[in-house]
Amino acid sequence: MPGCGKSTVGRHLARQLGWAYTDSDTEIEREIGMPIRAFFESRGEAAFRDLEESAIEQITRRRGLVIATGGGAILRETNRRALASRTWVIYLRTSPEELFRRLRHDTQRPLLQVDDPLRRLRELFRERDPLYRTTARYVIDIGRPTVHALVNMVLMQLELAGLIDPALVPATVGREPTDRASGT
Repeated sequence: MPGCGKSTVGRHLARQLGWAYTDSDTEIEREIGMPIRAFFESRGEAAFRDLEESAIEQITRRRGLVIATGGGAILRETNRRALASRTWVIYLRTSPEELFRRLRHDTQRPLLQVDDPLRRLRELFRERDPLYRTTARYVIDIGRPTVHALVNMVLMQLELAGLIDPALVPATVGREPTDRASGT
């Protein structure tokens, strides 16, 4: 969902893993040479989703990369398939009310530039939550933890699944390191 912390947690997670980081929205903005909000206003959501689908197709083929996607990327079946089959999707789940608290002053997210952003967040949550849940390998219910705590939660999930070196997880520092797993 928009505002759940994907970009911030993603950057910190990439640093902890020693991987690269990218945000699909940032890559799209670089490609089109304008903010997504301006593109939405001039070309519409469907045209943006086409660009997003192409970006996700390319990005998910890379290795050693932490990816943050736009909150609506999950709406297209092709994106869900690419993400689920090529990456370890982690859904940072939180309530629409908490998202509203975080985003109440945001003027850059096109879908929230409405009279009642909380109602819009509730609608988006109802529509998207089932899609996120079916695509994600891991669902982490977040409230208001620090970025550090969220990154550690993600690292612990990846360690428990045997996907990363236990030495990368702060709670396991001191154990004998193993070969680092690679992936996206």
